[in-house]
Amino acid sequence: MNPSLHDRVLYRELMTDNLRWDALQLRDGDIIISTPPKCGMTWTQRLVSLIVFDGPDLPGPLSVVSPWLDQTIRPIDEVVAVLEAQRHRRFIKTHTPLDGLVLDDRVTYICVGRDPRDAAVSMLHQTTNMDRDRVRALHEAAVPAQHRLGPPPPEPGSGTSPIDEFRHWLEGPALPPPGVGFTPPKGIGTLANVIDQFGKAWQRRHLPNVALFHYADYQADLVGEMVRLAAVLGYRLSQERATELARYATLGEMRSRAAEVAPNTTDGIWHSDAQFFRRGSNGEWQEYFSYAEYRRYNDRINQLGAPDMLAWAHEGRRGWDPER
Repeated sequence: MNPSLHDRVLYRELMTDNLRWDALQLRDGDIIISTPPKCGMTWTQRLVSLIVFDGPDLPGPLSVVSPWLDQTIRPIDEVVAVLEAQRHRRFIKTHTPLDGLVLDDRVTYICVGRDPRDAAVSMLHQTTNMDRDRVRALHEAAVPAQHRLGPPPPEPGSGTSPIDEFRHWLEGPALPPPGVGFTPPKGIGTLANVIDQFGKAWQRRHLPNVALFHYADYQADLVGEMVRLAAVLGYRLSQERATELARYATLGEMRSRAAEVAPNTTDGIWHSDAQFFRRGSNGEWQEYFSYAEYRRYNDRINQLGAPDMLAWAHEGRRGWDPER
């Protein structure tokens, strides 16, 4: 697998730009975590941090130690300077699908799935916790006007109900290919984008440096998944030590350390840092789906992905083990 800038799909819009990766020199041993929004990114970052540092203490807030490199609310030279100064093993966050990254044999790529319906509910609540004026101000300070990529996305919930948000999420398209006029995803995005990103990881799951994890598997056996994650990253982690460390990665524990562990806490974009770790439950989507929408959802996902990948996307390894 030889890195090639020309093999990438471009994922560029107002608040995220995968060309920012060009400013960073990857290192042997780097870890890149790629998930759609609200699919277990912060949970996975916390687990990786516990393995890398062999304990709960961090050298700074998690969003600085493990930044979202594509996000356009910090100048890229500042983000790269922080990463270049790190002497520990680096682990970096991205919501860019794998086909938008330069895959490097020296790097381990961790991809995480979640039932798309639960991720959408979580995203709906996150948008209400976000100070969008603050996000816009940070973006304008970080990116010169001539380099901004289009108009601000529509405000979630403006003139629409949660039911309307979910209907758009269910029926909306995936992002258009490069060269087609780009319209930022409305509100909570689209199911098509989530399934597309899962599919990009699924297609590459047998590569030696790509590994798939799942939110449902974390919930079912956090200690076992932590041992598995450590093995993927080349660490020997005993069941006993994983049991000790995993208690720092529970929802309650992360909520109690929200200022340290939640994303973007140094940027001041949340009305409440603790509210980022709201519930993390399964099946909450049923509050928003009627029977008709449930049937339509099943029709829609079968248009978007292969049965084995969809089984994994909804249930984790219980639905379909990506290693088989």
